[in-house]
Amino acid sequence: MDHAAPRDRRLDRRIPVNCTAFIHLREGSSIAAECIELSVAGMTLRANYVPTEGEVVEVAVASPNDTMERPPLMTRLRVTRCHSIPDGRNEIGGTIVRVVG
Repeated sequence: MDHAAPRDRRLDRRIPVNCTAFIHLREGSSIAAECIELSVAGMTLRANYVPTEGEVVEVAVASPNDTMERPPLMTRLRVTRCHSIPDGRNEIGGTIVRVVG
């Protein structure tokens, strides 16, 4: 059995952003998150939330530059992976299915 790291299947360049984000759930609640990577096709979040694979959540990502006031990037994200990380949160990866605003 080969235990080498799997080939990275991402086709788009991921940019580290470390921005404040919020996951908005259907029932109306919001969960604070951190967007650590962003690309034109997806993002990686860290949050105290455990989504199901394939779940679509609305995510608001604040601008990485605090000196300019811009509205957050609003997307719908289809969850493709979720795993716990040492700080007790979960790392959530997903594909952007729609940019809302």
